Amino acid sequence: MKTIILAGGKGTRLWPLSREDFPKQFLKIFNDKSLLQETLERALLFSKPNEVYIVTNEKYRFMVIQHIKELNVDIPDDNVILEPLAKNTLPAIFYGVKTILENDGNDIVAVLPSDHLIKVNDNYMEAFKKAQELAGDYLVTFGIKPNKPHTGYGYIKPGEPIKGGFRVEKFVEKPDYETAKKYVEEGYLWNSGMFMFSTDIFMKECAKHAPEVVMAFEEDIKTAYQKSPEISIDYGLMEKTDRAAVVPLDVFWSDVGSFDAIYEIMDKDKNENAVKGEVISIDSRNNLIIGGSLIATIGIENAIIVDSGDAILVCSREESQKVRDIVKLLKEKGDKRAEVHRTIYRPWGSFTVLEEGPFYKIIKIKVLPKKGLGLRMHYHRSEHWVVVRGTAKVEVDGKEFLLRTGESTFVPAGVKYKLENPGVLPLEVIEVQIGEYLGEDDILRFEEDEG
Repeated sequence: MKTIILAGGKGTRLWPLSREDFPKQFLKIFNDKSLLQETLERALLFSKPNEVYIVTNEKYRFMVIQHIKELNVDIPDDNVILEPLAKNTLPAIFYGVKTILENDGNDIVAVLPSDHLIKVNDNYMEAFKKAQELAGDYLVTFGIKPNKPHTGYGYIKPGEPIKGGFRVEKFVEKPDYETAKKYVEEGYLWNSGMFMFSTDIFMKECAKHAPEVVMAFEEDIKTAYQKSPEISIDYGLMEKTDRAAVVPLDVFWSDVGSFDAIYEIMDKDKNENAVKGEVISIDSRNNLIIGGSLIATIGIENAIIVDSGDAILVCSREESQKVRDIVKLLKEKGDKRAEVHRTIYRPWGSFTVLEEGPFYKIIKIKVLPKKGLGLRMHYHRSEHWVVVRGTAKVEVDGKEFLLRTGESTFVPAGVKYKLENPGVLPLEVIEVQIGEYLGEDDILRFEEDEG
């Protein structure tokens, strides 16, 4: 069985932890694995590494590959499918299915969002086996058995029983609380956003109900995404087809769609505070507190406090869905913090801005093993480097040498340089930039970066 993982979402509801350039599927909130990595491990329960395809945006490519490598899973780089534009889930899934058909022919395909949290149990395994039996005849979705009324999820009403599941009677939008209560009492299921089907049935149903998507993908990929409508698989296909089936799934599941959802998931202390990082709380209860620096609270209740290093969010838990309005305001102001995190990822590793002023910037560079920054030059800034971990292979003005932990060098403005990590452990360098202009576009590259 093939698996398509959808990893192109932007995740604006968890700002400032997630940003447009660093969405929630890459966050390591609950343990040392990202939501994408946990999804990948679930995919490998039913698919071999070379049967897993990840559909993502072009700008997330290197983060996806790095998260794969951290798991030591041998998924081919060609299985990371790059979307030139974000056009919602139906075009993304269609692109993945089209690629699978071109590579391997007709097969059963599971579709998993990369930004949900699921605790796998025997019920999960059994539900996927039931879905495999139905996938030759139906477009199968998985309906989560609700544990309470929830206004943040769509619902599915099961209809006629079939082997292993039910025909879908109808899909319904996110309800108000009283309606959600009624849905739970009547046996409705939460819409999980997970699917399973044969590629053959998927393509036939798309031709019938979403011909504009099918026609768009007769062009090259860039043109296809320009022509394709921006539409979800629910609106574009599942709500129209007469071949929709649902398999009930009795597991812990969350779409991690808000900070209040994170609060519900995390362990609590004796005062019902969910805490990650260094926190001192006096007379404070029912709070979610996340931060890298020390956070102290006195007399705070039912609040969300998140410190990401370059921004601090403080809001009531009841208003956590409005975080996306903050992102909208930042975008309207042209503030880069709506999109860019303090840590920026590159094919060779990453860099984190530690501090900056009018004529200086201090950053921490992390270079992955056997990777490096190709030969380049800056017109407007000089750089001081200090190696704090590992060994650096450096070229400055044509001279090549090694720098070990604690050693340093200076790169003047207008001089060509190169930085590589020849070792098997990550290289970490503190870089102090000095100059009248410190923008990342002040780079003249003479070689491609490694990776």
